[in-house]
Amino acid sequence: MFTKKPDKEPTAFDLSRASPPIPPSGPMPSANPTMGRPGATRGGGESRIGADLVIIGNLVSKGEIQIDGEVQGDLHAANIVVGETARITGGLVADEVIVRGLVMGSIRGKRVVLQSSSKVEGDIFHSQLAIEQGAFFEGKSRRMDDPTAGVQRPELPLPIGLEGVAPAT
Repeated sequence: MFTKKPDKEPTAFDLSRASPPIPPSGPMPSANPTMGRPGATRGGGESRIGADLVIIGNLVSKGEIQIDGEVQGDLHAANIVVGETARITGGLVADEVIVRGLVMGSIRGKRVVLQSSSKVEGDIFHSQLAIEQGAFFEGKSRRMDDPTAGVQRPELPLPIGLEGVAPAT
């Protein structure tokens, strides 16, 4: 069979259009309802506390925190995701709180979701509350227009060596 020679040499653009796209290789990213969602972190990053980590003290973040380990202290963040293996003893304050593990303390969030694997012992102050079938909740639920209003976010300490330095004006 005879073919006609092309009048001009094909460009890289022509070659890329001629072949179908190659799918990416490797594992696909896991689906998480809040992590990676546009606007989910409000200018902060995403932080993850692993299942083998125990933290004694308060956590403050401008972004999202995913907890899979144990925290004994209060958490303040834009969004909090409590993983199935997480154990938290303390209060949670965030715009959105998703609970899959154990929380022993109060929760304050504009949107609070207790998923089926969750166990919460404490009061929940919320604008929106969703409780899936199978979730355990012992405490009071109180609907409020802004449950995070009036709750002071702890101030972050200055780095070591800058404690006595006055802020620039």
